[in-house]
Amino acid sequence: MSSTVALVVGLVIGLVVGVAGGVPVAAFLLRRRRDDRGRATPADPTPLPEAVLARRLLDLIDPAVVLLDPDDVVLLANPAARALGIVRETRLLVPELLELARTVHDSGRRRAEVSLSASIVGGGPRVLGVLGVRLESGPGPAPGPVALVLQDVTEARRVEAVRRDFVANVGHELKTPVGALSLLAEAVEDAADDPETVRRFASRMVHEADRLARLVRELIDLSRLQGGEPLPELMPVEVDTVVAEAVDRTKLAASAKQIAIVSGGEGGLVVRGVESQLATAVTNLLANAVAYSPEHTRIAVGARARGGFVEITVTDSGIGIPREDRSRVFERFYRVDQSRASRTGGTGLGLAIVKHVATNHGGSVSVWSEEGLGSTFTLRIPLAARGAAPTIPNPAGAAPAEHDLAGGQAAADAPKGRS
Repeated sequence: MSSTVALVVGLVIGLVVGVAGGVPVAAFLLRRRRDDRGRATPADPTPLPEAVLARRLLDLIDPAVVLLDPDDVVLLANPAARALGIVRETRLLVPELLELARTVHDSGRRRAEVSLSASIVGGGPRVLGVLGVRLESGPGPAPGPVALVLQDVTEARRVEAVRRDFVANVGHELKTPVGALSLLAEAVEDAADDPETVRRFASRMVHEADRLARLVRELIDLSRLQGGEPLPELMPVEVDTVVAEAVDRTKLAASAKQIAIVSGGEGGLVVRGVESQLATAVTNLLANAVAYSPEHTRIAVGARARGGFVEITVTDSGIGIPREDRSRVFERFYRVDQSRASRTGGTGLGLAIVKHVATNHGGSVSVWSEEGLGSTFTLRIPLAARGAAPTIPNPAGAAPAEHDLAGGQAAADAPKGRS
């Protein structure tokens, strides 16, 4: 930002000087130019006036620029400043900016960050990085105007906050299984003469090691999805294949809880994407449903074409997600029920991975849930043109099962967490 701000300040100074003294800075800029062999050649005989050139450049640049006189009257505001809504005619509407300008009148230069409310800028609050510089007014005792150069740093600050939270969360999540492994190893060493105790602790060590490995793997997957690696070329992918692969990956965990996975919907649908990523996304939705569904229930998974998209839905029969948590279930490490997630070994990254897979494919993921009625997660991926890939029949020629989105009777003691 420093080079941009220096350019803006230079333009403002040039504009002020040009207006006040008529010094042809534009002529200086255009006085000499070089031909293809590096030799100096005369400039155009009629260069633009300095004030016109500087004003045109200020109108084109991204940073917002406001020039204030000692009485806080706006002498100049480029379109970027007026688009922010901080200037109305000759008044600066933000008290914090006015206070900063008055401070700059005394100190000569100052940097600060100012928050703008949604009522001023519209579309949500903004954070602006501001550089205030007092300009020389030329000979005489009169104080010079103050230039405020403002740049929107909202996204940069949001990314910094996300990065800090992510590092803190990763440290916390890694510390839990690593600490458990350390304690279990000490317990195994102390119980070396008790085979039964050693076997019990060894089983727990395997569980914690699996949890640690899953966390590291999902962190790597999430990093790749967020831009660490370029997205592979999108190819025609059979939705039936993706769903079948996800069901196959999840059926062992479902069988352990005697949960039936019912698949169905439209067959032969094709999307453009990366098959491995789509299979991972659907697997995460199914694994999440299995982990947080009570025993002896059903999970439904199916696909249909709607509005140019393929919608893959996964429905469980839990008691649902509280309304205040529904908008956050796709955040990294967010869990509705922390104690339940700890018992199931969830990492809190599964649904975040689903969200990034959907985004990378030009789609989206959403959740419908009602406490007492269960939850339905819907992954939407753009539908490929017909004929993009041959239709693959169901394995062994089996007809798809009825697509029952109800997912069975809700259990009164079903958990409400999601990971």
